[in-house]
Parts: sequence; structure tokens; C-alpha cells
Amino acid sequence: MVPKLPIAPAIERFVDWLGSTFEFFFDLISAIIGGTVDAFSWVFHFPPAIVFILLVAFWAYRSAGWMLGLFSLIGLLLVENLGFWDHTMDTLALVMTSALVSVVVGLPLGIWCARNNSVQNTVTPLLDFMQTMPAFVYLIPAVFFFGLGVVPGVIASVIFAVPPTIRLTNLGIRQVPFDLVEAADSFGSTPGQKLWKVQLPLAMPTLMAGINQTIMLSLSMVVIASMIGAQGIGADVYRAVTQLKIGEGFEAGIAVVILAILLDRLTQNIVKKKKGEGKH
Repeated sequence: MVPKLPIAPAIERFVDWLGSTFEFFFDLISAIIGGTVDAFSWVFHFPPAIVFILLVAFWAYRSAGWMLGLFSLIGLLLVENLGFWDHTMDTLALVMTSALVSVVVGLPLGIWCARNNSVQNTVTPLLDFMQTMPAFVYLIPAVFFFGLGVVPGVIASVIFAVPPTIRLTNLGIRQVPFDLVEAADSFGSTPGQKLWKVQLPLAMPTLMAGINQTIMLSLSMVVIASMIGAQGIGADVYRAVTQLKIGEGFEAGIAVVILAILLDRLTQNIVKKKKGEGKH
């Protein structure tokens, strides 16, 4: 009988070492992320609810037609009527922060993967690991390094949501026709010029599809992150579940669904526009 491998103690010792050695770094990350969440939250809370609703409905109408505009108007008015407006804006701030950090981290990494097969072969198993690990597991180290609150919620959401941005950025750049890349080389383009003027514009629809998936995964994770003190509508869902308040849980769930549909349709419309531009 082979004795049990001491994986759990080894992981705990490693996490302890990271926490004590890089305490300053984690404090810096915590300050940056906390400040970003506060900035988004201020922007979303600043206008009166009715003004924000009309602006979003008008944007949805202009970008995707009257059906999404009408849905935005009715859906957000329902959220405000149910009393979840402030918490929905808090959730939106968390989602935007998580998506922003994911894009800042994921885009350069995806570009690096596209340019270097060794990097891609190294990163791909890590992405598989990140996407198959149960989401709740990410909450544990996040709490250890950053305590309770919104910051560990954002960190856990970034780990959970960043793989699609990396994968689809890599895929989009690799799918750029080789003859176009070769033509750019023949005109003496530098690697930077080739990337910004040929590869990224042509890869933009695939890249935006990755960002769309990242936003949706961020939303699902920030709801779960309410278990470690992240603010937002997830706290209402969690409270309703723990107190067996089915009606309140359903109302909070409706607010999450409306926000998810809006984020998905609006970002999908951006992807479609990019594809349309790519055909001209």
C-alpha cells in the first residue's frame, strides 16, 4: 500500500511562503484592485438610476435594435423596482474590474503564445487546469493572500475568467492568413507593425469573442465570490439560499439574469460589428 502523498501540507507550506515573502506585492495588488472597483462603483452609482437606465436602453437600441433597447429599459426598471439597483451596480463594478484585469493580463499572454510555440505548450496545460478546477477552490488562496471582501473576489474571478481571452487571442492571431503576414514581411514591417496593423485587426472578432466569454465567466464568479464577502447581488442570492427565502432568491436571480443577458448581447453585438468590418 503506497502511503498518501503529502500534497495538501506541501501546498499549505508553499502558500505560507508566498504570503510572507511577497506581502508588499500583495498589498500593492490589493490597493490597485480595490481602487479600480471603487472607481467603477462611483461611475455606476453617480447618475440617478433612471438616467442610467435610459442611457443603457438608448445605447442598446442604437447598437442592437429596438428589441434589446426595450428589454434593457424594462429589465433595468424591474431591477430598480425590486430594490436591487445598488447591489446590481456593485456587481457590475466587480465584473468590469475582473474583465479589465483579465484583458490586461490575457491579451499580452495570448499574443506571446501566438508567437512562441514553447510558450503555448507551457501555458495550455495551465489553462486546462484553471478551467477544470472547481471555482470554489480559487476562493481559498484568494482569502489567504487578500483577506475577505471585494479584492479576493476579483482575484478569484480573474483566475477563473482569463483563460478564454488567452486562448482566443492566441487562436485569432494564428488564424490570420499566412500570405498576409508574408506580404507584411515583404514590405519590411517590423514585428510590432505587423502585429498592430495586420494581425490584431484581422484577429479582432475572435479576440472580442474571448473577451465576451471572459465577461460572462466574471459575472458567474463574482456571484460565487459573495461567499467571501464580495459585495453585490451575489450576497442577496447567498443570503436567500442560507435562510431558505425562495422568493427573495428568485428576485435576486432575476437581477443576475437581466445583467447577464445585457452584458452578453451588448458584447456580442460588438463582435458582430467587428466581423462585419472585417468582411469589407
